[in-house]
Amino acid sequence: MDNTHMDDANTQESMEENISSSAKDMSSQVNITMKKSKLVYIIIAGVIVLILVGLFFAKSLFVAATVNGSPISRFSVISELEKQSGAQVLGAIIDQKLIKAELDNQGVSVAEEEIDAEIKKIEEQIASQGGELSQILAAQGVTETELREQISIQKRLEKILADKIVVSDEEVNAYITDNAITLPEGMTMEVFVGQIKEQLKNQKFQQEAGQWVSDVTASADIKYYIEY
Repeated sequence: MDNTHMDDANTQESMEENISSSAKDMSSQVNITMKKSKLVYIIIAGVIVLILVGLFFAKSLFVAATVNGSPISRFSVISELEKQSGAQVLGAIIDQKLIKAELDNQGVSVAEEEIDAEIKKIEEQIASQGGELSQILAAQGVTETELREQISIQKRLEKILADKIVVSDEEVNAYITDNAITLPEGMTMEVFVGQIKEQLKNQKFQQEAGQWVSDVTASADIKYYIEY
């Protein structure tokens, strides 16, 4: 009898331990499941926030403005700009691409110091008129990098056309005489002649550069896929 009671007691104790262990396991599983659910909810909420933020910022990629709630697409703005000046802009891009390619083919280069010197000269000219280069660039929507690129192309072209844009003293004197130009008050003759010579040089450069670009364009293989 005593052994029977002891066995029953042990069996009951074992069952209680198993039940307790099972309860702990279930509780642990419930906690893990709840933690996983919370993590999933957090991830979903984060994704939703990211999507909403992305849509907010991406809106400007497709919509230029709204008028009384009605959107104006960026595509319509771009289409209108293409109608107004598409041919001109495309022509300028083609010319620039051809110019750079031809200059590279001929191995013409310009040092950064030359570009720096030209920018400094431009800054001094603008400063003498009470302005600042940065303000003018901002007004024209041109970055300093773009300005340096333009100066680089001009300087490289000047090297190619150097023998065609030389201005003689005779040309300067003839220009002054033909246009009845007098020496401005407070300016030395050296500075005056230098300015005239630079002006005539720029005129020759524009003419020769235009002809050079026309020749390069005429010999290029250009295919157009859109009509403006």
